[in-house]
Amino acid sequence: MKKLLSVMLASVVLLSACSTGGTKNETSNSGNSGAEGSSKPKEITVWAWDPAFNIAAMNVAKDAYAKVNPDVTVNVVENAQADIVQKLNTGLNSGSTKGLPNIVLIEDYRAQSFLQAYPDSFYELTDVVKAADFADYKIGPTSVDGKQYGVPFDSGVTGMYVRTDYLEQAGYSLDALQDIDWKQYIEIGKAVKEKTGKSMLTLDPNDLGLIRVMIQSAGAWYTGDDGQTPTIESNPALKEALVMYKEMMDSGIVKVISDWSQFVGAFNGGEVASVPTGNWITPSIKAEASQSGKWAVAPLPKLGGTEGSVHASNLGGSSWYVMNVDGKEAAAEFLSKTFASDAELYQTLNTKVGVIGTLKAAASGEAYSAADEFFKGQKVVSDFAAWTEQIPNVNYGMNTYAIEDIMVVAVQSYLGGKDVDTVLKDAQKQADTQIR
Repeated sequence: MKKLLSVMLASVVLLSACSTGGTKNETSNSGNSGAEGSSKPKEITVWAWDPAFNIAAMNVAKDAYAKVNPDVTVNVVENAQADIVQKLNTGLNSGSTKGLPNIVLIEDYRAQSFLQAYPDSFYELTDVVKAADFADYKIGPTSVDGKQYGVPFDSGVTGMYVRTDYLEQAGYSLDALQDIDWKQYIEIGKAVKEKTGKSMLTLDPNDLGLIRVMIQSAGAWYTGDDGQTPTIESNPALKEALVMYKEMMDSGIVKVISDWSQFVGAFNGGEVASVPTGNWITPSIKAEASQSGKWAVAPLPKLGGTEGSVHASNLGGSSWYVMNVDGKEAAAEFLSKTFASDAELYQTLNTKVGVIGTLKAAASGEAYSAADEFFKGQKVVSDFAAWTEQIPNVNYGMNTYAIEDIMVVAVQSYLGGKDVDTVLKDAQKQADTQIR
């Protein structure tokens, strides 16, 4: 998981309010030497983070595109995600696109902050991206008022990774986990703890990833359908998610952690029986080769008390955007022929990088249907691809991180003994004051 650090999030909200919007006629010196009518090869500059995943994927696409259009040079530049956020906000807030890339990777939770704050700075891709070709839930973050601006990339689809040997010792089979809610999950966790001495999962009280997963499974978020209005106090899914979270903590099935290394170390070290999270954790789980054949993936538990909750949700994920600078047409064409349409490319991306894309056509490919011996021959990528299409579409809006800063404190208060309704009411008041 590309762990999200709340300390850098406030800048997105503060700077987005200051947009000048006057960037349509700006030009860029970011390497676009191929001006219209020039005989020189066009160059496309791409900004992304994570060399082992996002940048690796872009390089695979770059090599594939070079075979059909060798006249375009694609320069992939690594930046930390925080640096991309800062550079975009600083440049766009000044009203200039000078030095910005042609293509930039933006996390889905942040996308609306940029698209709505700087509406003239991103090139419309409605003619490039066919929304119906992608998982429905990815279209909300990547579009504004029916216009498409992002090319959906990786799926953050979630599942429940489970140690089948621990489950069997507690009297459960994998079949028993196919249709459960979080309350049943807690009861299974108690049995696992009693029979094996192992915790059911890890939780970091300062990371609300599991809360996100729970509420999106019910088609809910921290804000209403408009993506603007904080919806905390009158949010049944959020209330149930908090109740389940506290029940886990109080039941003794949780190993409390505080960072990524402890998270990975717990399941690699055999200390927990399950890992409910995004599919991007698969390489980390498989990194402990001695555990091959002991893991399986089950559907995500749902919120049993909230109508409409399903066994599918999302955690993380990002998409590609074209900046409204010189060379935008070449950049759009590149994305059109690669991430926006090439199902075979996604087979290569899955095999080489581990990407599970959100292009529906990719789900029927050979790589997606392959059995994985680490997971006892289970076709885990096929399962994740199927769950991707079931993820409820929610509007992440512009203020996810600002609200989560409030909610982290609220969760601590609730875990400390404060009444859940009071906690949600207080958080609502604070969000109303700070966000609206």
